[in-house]
Amino acid sequence: MNYDYDIIFLGGGLNYAGAVVASKAGLKCALVEKNPQHLGGTCLHNGCIPSKMYIAAAESVRASKKRHFKGKISIDMETLEKEKEELLEQATKAITKQCERVDIIDAEGILSAPYTIDAEGKTLTGRHIVIGTGSKPFIPDGIAYDEKSIITSDEVLNMKEFPEGMAVYGDGAIGLEMASFFAASGIKTELIWRHDTLLRRAHPSIGANMAKQMEQIGVTLSPNRSIQSAKTTKRGVHIVYIDGSESYVPKLLVATGRRANVAVIQTDEVKVDRHGIVTDEHFETTCPDHYAVGDCNGKLMLAHAARAEVLYVVKRILGKDPEVLNLDNVVKFIHTLPCSYAVVGQNRKQIEAEGSICKESVVPLAGLPFSRTHDGDLGIISVCADADGFILGGEIFCPGAEELIAAVSMALAGEMDVKLARRTVLAHPTFSESLESAFKRLKD
Repeated sequence: MNYDYDIIFLGGGLNYAGAVVASKAGLKCALVEKNPQHLGGTCLHNGCIPSKMYIAAAESVRASKKRHFKGKISIDMETLEKEKEELLEQATKAITKQCERVDIIDAEGILSAPYTIDAEGKTLTGRHIVIGTGSKPFIPDGIAYDEKSIITSDEVLNMKEFPEGMAVYGDGAIGLEMASFFAASGIKTELIWRHDTLLRRAHPSIGANMAKQMEQIGVTLSPNRSIQSAKTTKRGVHIVYIDGSESYVPKLLVATGRRANVAVIQTDEVKVDRHGIVTDEHFETTCPDHYAVGDCNGKLMLAHAARAEVLYVVKRILGKDPEVLNLDNVVKFIHTLPCSYAVVGQNRKQIEAEGSICKESVVPLAGLPFSRTHDGDLGIISVCADADGFILGGEIFCPGAEELIAAVSMALAGEMDVKLARRTVLAHPTFSESLESAFKRLKD
């Protein structure tokens, strides 16, 4: 069979990175994207890039409230939103330039049959198909999402002015980050979630300290609450809870997770389940030569995971036989203020659930002079090793945790053991020296 392309990439999120690499290697590639101005996907346009930009601005406001500062600062949301749009425009132009060897098809693509993409009436065939259609916010039944008073992450990062108050429903990354942003910016903020603790999979002390931190920056915590219905009224958003209680809030951010975009699959050859497009360890679907990467496969909804997956797939297509990706060793983090949470590998709970022995060291940062001057008194570092002393994972809760976790991630990639980790001498005064202490406290 003669194919139009060597690879057709369906979806222009982090999928574009694979298209760039494959085209530079000499393969004929097409990237089908219904909105070419959205190249780079949710992370760039509606997710991690603008959210981190906003949180950095809120951190300046939070830090300015310390008693050794005089005066008061506030965020001009209209200006911040404008700066964000300028940044995204520059980034999109840069991505588009990188794709100069790729045929960008401005259309909504459908996998109508194996090796076949229907791009709004135009049929394209590819020797390989790489699906990277991302995900969308999940709206629970009963919540009347209207994009104005009841919003998701798609709208919250496009606001040109602050609301009088913000209620956030959901305790995942989006919920915790946006609650931090609004509260640190001086907005009355409530965090509503269905369980009794935060960061349920984390070390219990970290979850407890995250709750303390949220309260310290002004977030009202409402645990063990499930929303039965929410709708916009003249008084504001009317919320009715499962227990029958009610409340009114000026605006409600629904941050209850995301769901894989799988509507593009219009052939039974590619299996889809409740998580997303089913794939094997190589991200190949149930149809040979068809792959699904990123959020749409439901494995790990992180931009850097999507990038790693698509690059892995392209390497396999190019015959390079890359080492299988271990998604457990992909860094996950939540950027809250002032301490962030980051984790990689396994923690004690996961290791012992497998019936294995876990050696754990936990280092609280409270009382250290550097922690006191750099807002890390609630900080905690936890590192785990197996019975043979090999590092299995780590959790960090401190300012800049998303950067510090890199040391643990590299230890996992290098299969480092405790004895080798103990040779590390890290700078003083820093948070990293507490990671050095965590390594040293692990038992042989």
